[in-house]
Amino acid sequence: MSKNKEKAGTGRKIVISLVVLLLLLTAGAYGYGVYYFSSHFLPGSMVNGFNCSYMTREDTESLLDQRVKAYVLAVETMKNGQEAISAKDVDLSYVSSGIIRKLIRDQERFTWFLAFNQNKNYDISESLSYNTEMMSQTIDNLKCMQADNIVQPVDAQIQDTGECFEIIPEVTGNALDRTKTEEVIAGAMLRGRTSVNLEEESCYLKPSVYSTDTQLQANCEKMNQLCDIIITYDFADRTETVDRTVIKNWFGYDQDGNVILDEKLVRQYVSNLGLIYDTMGQTRTFQTYDNREVEIKGGDYGWVIDQDAEVKALIEAINSGVTQVREPVYLYSGYSRGTNDIGSTYVEIDLTNQRLVFYMKGTPIVDTPIVSGNPNIDGCATPEGCYALDAKESPAVLTGEDYETNVTYWMPFAGNVGIHDATWRTEFGGNMYQWDGSHGCINVPYDKAAAIYANIEVGMPVVVYE
Repeated sequence: MSKNKEKAGTGRKIVISLVVLLLLLTAGAYGYGVYYFSSHFLPGSMVNGFNCSYMTREDTESLLDQRVKAYVLAVETMKNGQEAISAKDVDLSYVSSGIIRKLIRDQERFTWFLAFNQNKNYDISESLSYNTEMMSQTIDNLKCMQADNIVQPVDAQIQDTGECFEIIPEVTGNALDRTKTEEVIAGAMLRGRTSVNLEEESCYLKPSVYSTDTQLQANCEKMNQLCDIIITYDFADRTETVDRTVIKNWFGYDQDGNVILDEKLVRQYVSNLGLIYDTMGQTRTFQTYDNREVEIKGGDYGWVIDQDAEVKALIEAINSGVTQVREPVYLYSGYSRGTNDIGSTYVEIDLTNQRLVFYMKGTPIVDTPIVSGNPNIDGCATPEGCYALDAKESPAVLTGEDYETNVTYWMPFAGNVGIHDATWRTEFGGNMYQWDGSHGCINVPYDKAAAIYANIEVGMPVVVYE
């Protein structure tokens, strides 16, 4: 019994001794590992893309220096193109800065036994340097940077084919963003990358508008719709047409990029209409009752387009999508809209021959001698020009600084100057206006004044000339 106990005791001692020995060996190995990795990189350590596992600072820096000198970066360009930049091209070099020592010191060396499956990447690009001028020159020398090899990107755009508007697709091109390209290449070299794809790094300039752009498509459709409209201006014996050939030049864009009719361009067109068709204040060639041609200047008769109102109305008409015939909005209107805006119904007053003829649709219905204003007294001469009849009043009282006169028929055309009966006169015509003329009005016999009053309308032209 005692022998068996002795044997059992001896076995336990051996086991304990082995365990103790194993623990001592393990502790020793762990301690050695901690000590070893205090000056060596842990397994799986990559520095700037180079495997530096188990290397000391000196070994790592030596490797980096050697690898950097032999370093070449593959630059992948569009359509599988490839170029290369070497360390020599840009004077790339490793500069010892103490970073390697710090990286080793800061490792998790107390858990070194867990690092065998790790993959630790260190970026110490700050320990690499290059010559900026050489880098810039090298970038400029790349084939992909040569002007003959570059196609600039072009935005998709709306183009007029002559018959309609259509979208011309964008041109992708192969032009590079010079600044970004240098940043990407320099960054790749400092990090020890073996290649860099300029397309994947978004270094290429791109069109800002593509043919699939919904706003571009909507604008193209809108332009075609607006150009489908025909607006015809009716000027009696003349017309002006606003169609595709005109409207296509008026397109602009609002602040959101939507196609609109540019008000400034439309206003230029309406202004030109005014230059052609406005007649108020214009000099007219007038054919007299005795077939003479005289020039008529001044007066307030004629047509004037309301520019602001017509610009707004024209834009609304085009936007309505309805083809139509229209007249412009007028600020002042004449009695006839033809080229000869005096027309065939008017009152003609010949001051030299002291004669008034009233034409109705080309037929003289009143022809009478008159007495006009005295030209030898300041402020009494009858004003020349083409006027619109301002009003009709019967009876009326005419007043001035030194007179007050009752008349039966009063037809003013130039302020306080008008046509009226003059029952106090027994004679008309001749030269009496030069010594016994009126204060500017046209005096006519009572029956003639009645005939004129019965047929004349407000707005009819009154032509006065010498």
